[in-house]
This record gives sequence, structure tokens and C-alpha cells, in this order.
Amino acid sequence: KFAMVAPDVQIDDGKGTILISSEEGETEANNHRKLSDFGIRNGTRLQADDFLQDYTLLINVLHSEDLEKDVEFEIVGDTPERIGPKPSEPTSRNISNGSDDGAQPSTSTGNHS
Repeated sequence: KFAMVAPDVQIDDGKGTILISSEEGETEANNHRKLSDFGIRNGTRLQADDFLQDYTLLINVLHSEDLEKDVEFEIVGDTPERIGPKPSEPTSRNISNGSDDGAQPSTSTGNHS
């Protein structure tokens, strides 16, 4: 739902329990486990980082009995504007050419007169 490319997700409890790792195979065993297996309950906070897209999300988990039939979860609240690549830029540029991104702001600000 958040269009993350290589997310790292951990429980934001100071212990650093990693639920999803961007390292292939590192947390594969967690895929079929329930959130409650990790002590995640109403009010638990998760931190999701995607270094390839350079953004971090803080996710507050709230239990609800009021979801529609067959709906497992619902995202409520503000989502970042920078989810996924911008339509004007090809995906491969965002991922493979990180050095180019640093130079973009200075050249693009010059064009806005």
C-alpha cells in the first residue's frame, strides 16, 4: 500500500525488533506470522524505512472491529506525497542513479523564474 521498494520495518519500542528486512531472506520466516505473535497490539507503533526512496513512515497500529467484510486493514491518515517514483521520472533513475538526485535541486530551482 505504501509502494516501498526495499523496506525495513521494526517495532518502535526501543528494542529494535525487525519484522521485515530489506536483506533478502533475513525475515522470510515472519511472513506467515500474525502481528500478535510479536506483541503488536492496539497502540503499537511501527517504523518503516525505505532507503532507496529516502523516506520513513511511522505507523500507528489501531485495532478495529468495524471494518467491512473481507477487509483485513485500512490505512487512515496522511500518507507521504513522495510515494513511489514521480510520474515524470523513470523508476530506474531513482534506484540506480542516486548521485544524480543530489544535483537536481540546484538545477531545478534555477528553472523556476
